Amino acid sequence: MNHQVIAIMGPTASGKTAAALEIARHFPAEIISVDSALVYRGMDIGTAKPSAAELAAVPHHLIDIISPAQSYSVAQFRKDTARLVEDIQSRGKLPLLAGGTMMYFKALMNGLDDLPGADPAIRSELDAEAARIGVPGLHARLAILDPETAARLKPNDSQRIQRALEVITLTGQPMSALLAKQTPTAPAFDMLSISLEPSDRSVLHARIAKRFDLMLDQGFMDEVRWLKQQPDLHADLPSIRCVGYRQAWDYLDQRCSYEEMRELGIIATRQLAKRQLTWLRSMPDRIIIDCLQSDATTKILEIVRNNQQQH
Repeated sequence: MNHQVIAIMGPTASGKTAAALEIARHFPAEIISVDSALVYRGMDIGTAKPSAAELAAVPHHLIDIISPAQSYSVAQFRKDTARLVEDIQSRGKLPLLAGGTMMYFKALMNGLDDLPGADPAIRSELDAEAARIGVPGLHARLAILDPETAARLKPNDSQRIQRALEVITLTGQPMSALLAKQTPTAPAFDMLSISLEPSDRSVLHARIAKRFDLMLDQGFMDEVRWLKQQPDLHADLPSIRCVGYRQAWDYLDQRCSYEEMRELGIIATRQLAKRQLTWLRSMPDRIIIDCLQSDATTKILEIVRNNQQQH
C-alpha cells in the first residue's frame, strides 16, 4: 500500500531534521514541522530551527508562523496540517511530517477530545487563586474534584491543573469522566511512521548535552535576552516555558547560576526525550530505525523508496 504521508518522528537530538532534508533531496517533498516550539518567530537557536539555507532548500510549513506572545493549539495544528497535506498532494509532492511534539502526532492519528475551549474569565479567576494559594493548592482542590486527573499531574504543573479545573467549572464534570466517554476519531490521513530511536540512551544523553553547549556557543543567551526585552513576553507563556528557554529566563532573573542553568537545561531536555520515547512505545505501527547507526538515513531512504513504488 502506498502511504499518503511520511512521518519522521523521534526524541529530541535523534536526527529528524537531517533525515527529513535528506529525503527531500531524493524525492519531491515538502516538510511540515510537527514541533510546538518551531511555530514561534524569534526563537531560533534554542529550538534548533532549520537554518536559512535549509529552509530555502526545501519548502517548509508551520515554522515562524506566530509571535511568542501568541498561542497555537493542537486543534489548530491538526486543521492546518490536514489543509497542507491536501495542498502538497495537489502539487504532486510528498507531504513529509517531521518533528517530536507527540501531542501533535497523537491528534493526527487519534483525533481530538471534545472538551470545551478556554474561557478567559475562568482562567483569570484561576490565575488569581493560584497567586493566593499557590499551584499546589490548586492541585489539592483538583484532587478532591477529579482525583484521577490529579493523580497523573505533578503538583506544580500549573497549565494542566488550571485546564482541568476550568473544564470542571465549564461542564460540571471531571475531565477524566469526559475523556472516558470519547470515541476515537479516524486518522486525518494515511501515514507511514518512521521513528528514530536510540539503542543506547546514554549516547542520546551525550548528544543532548553537546547540542545544548553548541546552542550556548551560537548565542542562545543573547536570543533569550532579546525575548526578555519584548514587553508582551513573560515567564508563564507556553513559548517561554519551552525546554531551555525557561531555564535561561530563570538565569537572567538571577534565580540560578550559569552552571545551574546549563545543567537544568540539559536535564529538562533529557526528561523531554524520555517522555517522547514513552509515547513512541505506545505506537505499535511505527518502523524503528536506530538513530545511532551510521546508515540510519540510508535505511530511511530505502523505506520511503519502497513505499513510493507501491502505487
